[in-house]
Amino acid sequence: MFYTVISYWVLMVLIIGAIITLKCCCGAPCVTVFLIYKWRKRHMSMYDRIENFLQSQNNFMPIRYSYSQIKKMTEGFKDKLGEGGYGSVFKGKLRSGHLVAVKMLGKSKANGQEFINEVATIGRIHHVNVVQLIGFCAEGTKRALVYEFMPNGSLDKYTFGREGNTTIGWEKIYEISLGVARGIEYLHRGCDMQILHFDIKPHNILLDENFTAKVSDFGLAKLYPTNDTTVTLTAARGTIGYIALELFYKNIGGVSYKADVYSFGMLLMEMAAKRRNSTTVTEQSSEAYFPCNVYDQIVGGRDFEEIQEASEEEKKIVKKMIMVALWCIQMKPSDRPSMTKVVEMLEGEVESLQVPPKPVLYPQQTLVRSSGSHSTQQESSSASTDYTESISLINSGR
Repeated sequence: MFYTVISYWVLMVLIIGAIITLKCCCGAPCVTVFLIYKWRKRHMSMYDRIENFLQSQNNFMPIRYSYSQIKKMTEGFKDKLGEGGYGSVFKGKLRSGHLVAVKMLGKSKANGQEFINEVATIGRIHHVNVVQLIGFCAEGTKRALVYEFMPNGSLDKYTFGREGNTTIGWEKIYEISLGVARGIEYLHRGCDMQILHFDIKPHNILLDENFTAKVSDFGLAKLYPTNDTTVTLTAARGTIGYIALELFYKNIGGVSYKADVYSFGMLLMEMAAKRRNSTTVTEQSSEAYFPCNVYDQIVGGRDFEEIQEASEEEKKIVKKMIMVALWCIQMKPSDRPSMTKVVEMLEGEVESLQVPPKPVLYPQQTLVRSSGSHSTQQESSSASTDYTESISLINSGR
């Protein structure tokens, strides 16, 4: 009887051991196969989504290139022009001899949406102030966009003196700003669909051999019917320093094309002042807010150090750009002009412009001023905290 019990338990131990061994031997490969399947399904859905989009848009589709053709036109990606948030850009040459810029898109953070955005928006428009999309590549994991080549690079290289301001005078800066305004105006009103860019900044303004401005990089763009006054976004988008306040503070107005107007205003102010908007989220005083400093100097009748040696005509150009910029960055979207009005103001005389209200950094500042009370450290700190949290969400999302 004793030996029978022992034998029974030994048999049970052997059976359990065999089951555990079998599960270890078979379970791990099964888990691995399952994970591979899930990964392939997720990525294949992205490629299928891109392919389905391309098949449905053949009425305006640019040229489709194979990956081997992309490698050949860039000579094996030999000449790298730059790198951005969505990939690297290489210099290439078509068989016709025309130079191109080839943007190789990196790992997608939005299921291939940035590629679709670029092709869907820029693929359908032709305007002197919008960069032209010549073609694309969508082959497996390889995705590329082929643009016309811009020999003078991006506006960022010239706005803040990194390449010598003597090479680009005030009149040329003004012409560039007017070209950017016309490009954005076309996006808002010149197409069948309203195209909101959502990422207007110096890096995304390219310059051709004649320094003609071209709006580029439509990875964050959205298309809406032209009669839509407001749009729905699940999260703020854009680059810190150029993002409109309504993307953070929902109570000041809905998100619309006026968000691009705000971004253009910040860009225009940087171009005119030749200073970068250096405001950080830790700066809680309106006196530290870059546009306030600009406002105080211009409205106060003081010239920037950069224009003290300029001619009277050039000083008028700078003042006009600043005045238009200040109107563009008004806190409430309803107080900002349309891009059509912006173009009209830039083309007009500075004497015909009304002095805009002084810009504010936080909505709380307006509430405090209208009530006649003094702002408190708690109110300013709260606004800064909300702004910082919003920035963190954007950074984590991009």
